[in-house]
Amino acid sequence: MARPRRCRRVCSEPAYESFFPEGIPHAGRVLLTLDEYEAVRLIDLEKLTHAQCAVQMDISRTTVTEIYELARGKIADAIVNGKVLSIAGGDYRLCDGSAPDLGCCHRPCRRFCGGAGNVSVDAKGADEMRIAVTYDNGQIFQHFGHTSQFKVYDVEDGKIVNEQIVDTNGSGHGALAGLLADVKADMLICGGIGGGAQMALAEAGIRLYGGVAGEADAAVAAFLKGELEYNPDVRCSHHDHGQHAHGSCGENKHGCGGHGGSCH
Repeated sequence: MARPRRCRRVCSEPAYESFFPEGIPHAGRVLLTLDEYEAVRLIDLEKLTHAQCAVQMDISRTTVTEIYELARGKIADAIVNGKVLSIAGGDYRLCDGSAPDLGCCHRPCRRFCGGAGNVSVDAKGADEMRIAVTYDNGQIFQHFGHTSQFKVYDVEDGKIVNEQIVDTNGSGHGALAGLLADVKADMLICGGIGGGAQMALAEAGIRLYGGVAGEADAAVAAFLKGELEYNPDVRCSHHDHGQHAHGSCGENKHGCGGHGGSCH
């Protein structure tokens, strides 16, 4: 039986989640996980040795070397081949400041291990489909990376059999795909969403219906009738510029509003 992977400690989520080649069409996308990002940050920027990095991330030195080499290869691929570099996902937990001997940031970070952590979620039935929707006061929240809640619908035989609200507890872009995977979501309905998050959702096997606006309940009802209008190519431009925007973004395929970036 394979030994479970140890959850890697990360000081904090990155301020920027995507970088892209300027002035030319990009030739694809590379996904750098947060644990890979952290290894590069600690070794190349903070100048820690692999052994020191291992202590900081609470993993073995051998694992650090493997993560670091993989990360450097991905960064080289993005730089040399003109690909978008996105940062999201991975097996990690956010540092909670409880290890002062490691020189941690001492921020009041929420514990997270690539998933729901302390989130309480009803069990999902074996024959049920679980639909998650970015949620705010009855409406579809228009920025996936900043949603404070998901509304989760369990569906069986085309009918909703259970509904619940799941708090994200401050999780950001990189953590939300893991949270949805841990609550066993099969699909996500949302407004705007960045390319890195899309890749993380795809890796988790979660189907995406983006660019949707309006009431959450109405969107799920429309999906069950086969009438949901969505944009399969939804993008928020502020993600690909490596910026976090706090305005609305997304809307449906007929238009896109927002103060933080355009969707297309």
